[in-house]
Amino acid sequence: MQSAIHKDIVNGIAITCCILAVSVFIPLLGFPCALFIPLPILFYRQKLGRQQGGLMLLLIFTAMGVILGGISFDLLFFGGLVLVGFTLSELFEMNLSIEKTIGLACGVTVGIGFALLIIYINFSSSDFTSLISEYVDLNLKLTMALYKNMGMSDANVQALANSLDMIKYVLIRIIPALVVAATLFVAWINVLLAKPLLKRKKMPFPDFGTLNTWQAPEYLIWAAIGCALLLFFPDKGFKMIGANGILVLMTIYFFQGIAITAYFFEKKNLPRAFRFFFYTLITIQQFILLLVIGIGFFDMWLNLRKLKKLNTGNQSPDS
Repeated sequence: MQSAIHKDIVNGIAITCCILAVSVFIPLLGFPCALFIPLPILFYRQKLGRQQGGLMLLLIFTAMGVILGGISFDLLFFGGLVLVGFTLSELFEMNLSIEKTIGLACGVTVGIGFALLIIYINFSSSDFTSLISEYVDLNLKLTMALYKNMGMSDANVQALANSLDMIKYVLIRIIPALVVAATLFVAWINVLLAKPLLKRKKMPFPDFGTLNTWQAPEYLIWAAIGCALLLFFPDKGFKMIGANGILVLMTIYFFQGIAITAYFFEKKNLPRAFRFFFYTLITIQQFILLLVIGIGFFDMWLNLRKLKKLNTGNQSPDS
């Protein structure tokens, strides 16, 4: 039994480190591969339990530090992905709703990440603003180099280079929303991926119900409207608050839009190849992405799945 446990720990570390290495050293595959980092942590935490899973987590953090060359922003980023997987597994055992599971996973990860960032800043010579600015600047330069290597025309490269200062200005101010939105998305995608994996291995998975009928709380509409109104204020602080809020809410309505899409795919019994093609199209076509978000947002009024009528029809006459 001890041998099997040790083997599982080694496998979890090896799989996670392989995904990390691909994410770091192969830029074109970096972001898609990084999405899968929480999955082996979640799986082996469920299989091994809290104590052995926690040991594996510590060993993975150590291995990541070696791969990434010590303590850095990248370690904080990838460490956050690992923490998402471990936190999701802990929350699975509490049998919470899907909203609470993903929301708490995001809150715990972002909260711990922010605390570690503050500790790191206190031990370094940089202040918060300059540290964030340097990190954004470095990644923008790496992105420019990647575009050049991909064969982007000189005119487009130059136009992008001329806009770098404005892009950097905006990115620094919407980093809170980007962090929260990215963490929500990573938690959401790994919950979807974990379900068939855990079910196939006959491991427990929470009963979240039918996810393709999921709806965002209706009060979020007012939050979205409020954030949109803040964008029209002359004060830059209000504009940035509005922009951050809109980005987070767009992520939530993207989840609802995808749920609606999956609902009709299942209803029409469309082939898996077509579904895969459409989901791939979302990742490469911004128009399709915005369309899905729009469907999720306006579903409160359009009621595309007729869920409200269904719920009303299921009520007893006395209700």
